[in-house]
Amino acid sequence: MLFLQLTLLAVLLPGGYNEDKNVPPIFFRLLLISSFANQTWPQNQGSAWLDELQTPGWDGESGTIIFLRPWSKSNFSEEELRDLELLFQMYFTGFTREVQDHVHTMQFEYPLEIQVSAGCEVHSNETPQGFFHVAYGGTNFLSFQNSSWVPSPEGGSMAQNVCNLINQYQGIRDTVRWLIRHTCPRFILGLLAAGKMDLQRQVKPQAWISSSPTASLDRLLLVCHVNGFHPKPVWVVWMQGKQEPPGTKQGDFLPNADGTWYLWVSLDVAREDAVGLSCQVRHSSLGGQHIIIYWGHHVSMNLIPLAVIAPLILLIGLVLWFKKRW
Repeated sequence: MLFLQLTLLAVLLPGGYNEDKNVPPIFFRLLLISSFANQTWPQNQGSAWLDELQTPGWDGESGTIIFLRPWSKSNFSEEELRDLELLFQMYFTGFTREVQDHVHTMQFEYPLEIQVSAGCEVHSNETPQGFFHVAYGGTNFLSFQNSSWVPSPEGGSMAQNVCNLINQYQGIRDTVRWLIRHTCPRFILGLLAAGKMDLQRQVKPQAWISSSPTASLDRLLLVCHVNGFHPKPVWVVWMQGKQEPPGTKQGDFLPNADGTWYLWVSLDVAREDAVGLSCQVRHSSLGGQHIIIYWGHHVSMNLIPLAVIAPLILLIGLVLWFKKRW
């Protein structure tokens, strides 16, 4: 059954999958954050991500799953989803109580924050791999390996003491193992099938160049803007002939309201070296073609109508003036 599911994965993944082991796997992860300001003030947050796309979320006030997209429920039944919701309610309630009961014996100090990253990765030609990592204050603390909890080297004796405590609960270990090895891969495959149209959406990018002077008058800051593309992976680079000049800087990917992305790449360059520079963009939506914009050779599309209309207006004005004179 698992082999058939992985074969289906090869068809459903954006762009298709093949036997190339260099193709990255698909990750589904839960991010759970528990913050404790003091003994009586805990706060829990949760979200779920398919790679870098958020799917379900968690409403800490009502203790319910929030489905952010029409296909966020995967192919799970309402009963299965309700069982998962109850499981997370039990997790947050029980985890909060355990921390409050053992905060001093385990040498924790308020305020404290515990972060959990749990889920699985699925590749078309490999067995799904589950993971469960816990961090304390942003530092690796412990993880779930095979069927037990293992302390991280950074966690020291404190992490070892926590592992000794929670390894006593066989039921919790069995539940975690089942979730990351069986439930999670099935949920991924359901998401990919239900969200196929959205995940495989291809939107071509728009690109343009802007410039501004720097503190030094003999230099320019050139910025290549790329906007409105989907999916997220994109290749943007400044080129001088066939060479990539030094000094480029890439900004963060920023989401647009319609689910597309924006990215900028800047280059600080001497004015005399700006001649011949080009910004090149590659994206899956371009069908193997590239967008190439040369600095100083491009004309804003907004200026083209003005360049055509202005001479016409002048010509009409001259004709009317000559008619009036005669």
